[in-house]
Amino acid sequence: MATETSEHHKYYVPEPSPWPFMLTVSLFFMLGSGAFWLNGSTTVAPYLAALGLAMTLVMVFIWFRDVVNENLGGVYGHQEDMTYRWAMGWFIFSEVMFFGAFFGALFYTRMIALPWLNGEGEKFFTNLYLWPEFEGAWPSNGPGNVGGDFETVNAWHLPLLNTVLLLTSSVTVTWAHWGLKEDSRWKLCTGLAATVLLGAVFLYYQGLEYVEAYQHLGLTLGSGIYGSTFFLLTGFHGMHVTLGTLMLFIILLRCLKGHFSSHDHFGFEAVAWYWHFVDVVWLGLFIFVYIL
Repeated sequence: MATETSEHHKYYVPEPSPWPFMLTVSLFFMLGSGAFWLNGSTTVAPYLAALGLAMTLVMVFIWFRDVVNENLGGVYGHQEDMTYRWAMGWFIFSEVMFFGAFFGALFYTRMIALPWLNGEGEKFFTNLYLWPEFEGAWPSNGPGNVGGDFETVNAWHLPLLNTVLLLTSSVTVTWAHWGLKEDSRWKLCTGLAATVLLGAVFLYYQGLEYVEAYQHLGLTLGSGIYGSTFFLLTGFHGMHVTLGTLMLFIILLRCLKGHFSSHDHFGFEAVAWYWHFVDVVWLGLFIFVYIL
């Protein structure tokens, strides 16, 4: 019992590491330069943004390599495992709040702001004196025809295809999880490879959708409130799919090297949780942004 008690309180604390600070510097370069780039500074900003991205990838690789080596070295126990699980749970909760803010902005625009500008209820004089010719129909580019006329993306074309792709990817990653629990390395790696492929195809088709929106539909970030909410929601989701696909690919490489087992595989579970979250967010996007 004494041995169990001492082991229970033996919590692994890593040595001080420079990688968090270096990653912060890298992100500052990447995001700061990207902001200047988006605001028209094209002389140096693109190169600094590329440098920041390269530094970020290197720092993440080195930092994660150290964590993987710690795990393979057997320094993590039950307490560390629970710490990682709680941390990932809170991280996903923060992501729920992140997307909740954008869905909230969409709801506020459609259910409150547009009826107000349209003069419904007590806001009759708002429409009469400020925007007498404005009709609060959705989709809207706002009073004054901000950004010009545009067409919406057909929900039953590429968005429907991408929905099928992501739902299928949830099945394949779950199948891979079953394979891991059964110690079936073939099922694990095949399911992960299929999930990575489906994620990459999703991103390809979303890129095509953006090209079609900008070049043929006149739908851009400047197309009033509809364009802003559309590209913010779908763009941030696409960024999360990109990160999720990259993480799944890294987990696949680790699985090919023989990492993880049926009783020790939280690294895989964490990425699977994240991927399922991304799929659920897309369902919300498909319903409230594309269909409704």
